[in-house]
Amino acid sequence: MASRITAESDPVLVALREKWRSKWEEALGAWSSFTKLSQPRWCLTREDEEREGLTGSFAMIRLVDHAVVISLRQVVEQRVSNFATEVLAHEIGHHVYVPGDLTDNARLLSATRAGLPGRERVAPMISNLYSDLLINDRLQRAAGLDMAGVYRALKTEAHPDLWMFYMHTYEILWGLSTGSLFDGELTDRIRADAILASRLVRNYSGDWLKGAGQFAVLCLDYLEGLQDQTRLFLPWLDAEQAGAGGVVPEGLTTMSSEEMEGARHPALDDLNELDGLEFGDDGDGRAKSDRGDDAKEVGLTSGYGRELRGGTKTHKRSPDDYVQLMKSLGVEIDVRDLIINYYRESARPYLAPFPIRGETPLMEMQIEGVQRWEPGAPLSAIDWMATTFRSPFIIPGVTTVERIIGEVEGDEKDARPADLYLGIDCSGSMANPARTVSYPAVAGAVVSISALRAGAKVKTVLSGAPGQHSETDGYSSSLKKNLGVLTGYLGTGYAFGFDRLEADFVHGESRDNPVHILLITDTDIFSMAENHPDGLEVAKVAVEKAGAGLSCVLEYNGDLISGRFAGTCERLREVGWEIYQVTNERELVAFSREFSRKKYTVDRGAKR
Repeated sequence: MASRITAESDPVLVALREKWRSKWEEALGAWSSFTKLSQPRWCLTREDEEREGLTGSFAMIRLVDHAVVISLRQVVEQRVSNFATEVLAHEIGHHVYVPGDLTDNARLLSATRAGLPGRERVAPMISNLYSDLLINDRLQRAAGLDMAGVYRALKTEAHPDLWMFYMHTYEILWGLSTGSLFDGELTDRIRADAILASRLVRNYSGDWLKGAGQFAVLCLDYLEGLQDQTRLFLPWLDAEQAGAGGVVPEGLTTMSSEEMEGARHPALDDLNELDGLEFGDDGDGRAKSDRGDDAKEVGLTSGYGRELRGGTKTHKRSPDDYVQLMKSLGVEIDVRDLIINYYRESARPYLAPFPIRGETPLMEMQIEGVQRWEPGAPLSAIDWMATTFRSPFIIPGVTTVERIIGEVEGDEKDARPADLYLGIDCSGSMANPARTVSYPAVAGAVVSISALRAGAKVKTVLSGAPGQHSETDGYSSSLKKNLGVLTGYLGTGYAFGFDRLEADFVHGESRDNPVHILLITDTDIFSMAENHPDGLEVAKVAVEKAGAGLSCVLEYNGDLISGRFAGTCERLREVGWEIYQVTNERELVAFSREFSRKKYTVDRGAKR
């Protein structure tokens, strides 16, 4: 039997590889003479494609490692062998223009998802088609490449409405006659939508995120019944899994106004940014440009708390939306780790070095004299200056000497951070951190990370008493372990349990390093203190055993001084509790920042 000829030994593919390699610099130059990117991964066999993760399309990009992957076997099958510069320049465009990097790719996908309610699963395909429009239009018009020729080569007999809409958009952009890039008869609706899509591409070419949601809205009605025809788009889906892998993009716990508010039909564009479109009122006497005034500020508990950072309006993304976005990107990380990353990133803007307190006198080194250096002692211990002063002739063990070093107490104090005991109320009234933004979890993350960065150890305890509790295994320096407990959910009981303080401090073992107890709960803890058989005694002993104080921050909109909790509050303060009040959960984040900076910070002006 004749031996099988592999693609690697096929002279046609080998020659094609060399031809396409020679076009790489030209393709880079289509964007800029300064553009630098490593050579593509050339695939000549199916095994090569599987190794690189290339499926469906003849080309793809990976933003995780800034790679371009080309299947030369499929290039031949798809009849695009003569378009090396065009195909390579297109793939480079994904790296240098849209999406550019992992974070922008995620924001592009988020904006696209917002325009596809109920159809979010196809958002990667739609965002890929949108980014291709932007790239190809620039290459066709500004770089003079024959991108239209590539589409003619890939022309197919099948033509779903989405494909005709997409191809006619290119025909409008490039001034081609109708039917140049597809077979089929256009409806008035497809023609009108393609005109709107072409204006989106031109008007938002310099700020493409603004147009992503609107393009998705245009595509939405064409997705009905498309399931069996998505294979027609496979050759073009070169960026559908651009973010796949184990890397979580940064900066995605918030979403920009372009992501949040861009999902509207282009015909209703309230900014009047699309050339040639007329905008009036909607019959309510208001211009569409005034509609933004109706945007309602909502809290993080609904998933979109609004913040102002650097002059850009942003909205908080809910943890559930964050996880769904990561799944759409193809991020291969466990959901629990994604939730931990969400709260770690949410805490980052509020971090401060954890407060530290002076404990042990700083010992200073002092030279007390010299003594004979004997053979066998470390050679580095010899004081050569003192040795040569004694004799110009160096005789080991006779004339060699070493310094005598002693310690004396200095004037400064050695700053040691107090360890942190973080107790979080996880009763039924608290939000599930994996579903909606939990302010107690964000505040706890701020203090925990600040403590760990300063060198303290942290023990995190969730408690909803009477009921269950969850805690780390002792005091730990592991951020993942502490945030893993912090972002859990119990939903039992009505307050942080006094039984936890009793177990950990009344009956628990004493520790060498002092501990500060921080409890984040609500006023139900006063009832807990009153109903516990030894409530005040437990409260007192916990402060004494901890050694670095106890702070309790409560969400309460009433008067702690003269209200119904005044008596219990005063008794707890008498035994050493510092009680703080916030009027709503959002204030917990600001509290955690100030708490970390001021409560236990030593004088930073002194030398350490």
